[in-house]
Amino acid sequence: MQIARLDHLVLTVADIARTCEFYTLILGMEVVTFGEGRTALRFGQQKINLHPADNIPGLVADRPTPGSGDLCFSTETPLAEIVAHLGHCGVPIIAGPRPPGAAVGTTQPVYNRDPDHTLSQISNY
Repeated sequence: MQIARLDHLVLTVADIARTCEFYTLILGMEVVTFGEGRTALRFGQQKINLHPADNIPGLVADRPTPGSGDLCFSTETPLAEIVAHLGHCGVPIIAGPRPPGAAVGTTQPVYNRDPDHTLSQISNY
């Protein structure tokens, strides 16, 4: 067996609407509804399913907790534009840019946090 790509991941969040607002306005994702009224954020060919912390479905991580995520997003947007956009939106950069290793090479990431304090890394290869 060889895994081809990540289809989706799940974040447990305190407030679905607040999370959707952040990820759509700041990171340009699209809110989608699926299943029986569940919410996800779609970008490219992937999505992030959202679980409300006060109504967690049955088959989930062992200890789902808002803010426990650590995400890395890749973009072709120039780093200077990313920094300017985050600043314009009032999203503080907590670290970066700096060049750590990534899945397929070296990146120039900046780090910020979403409303639940999930760590978000936005990178350029």
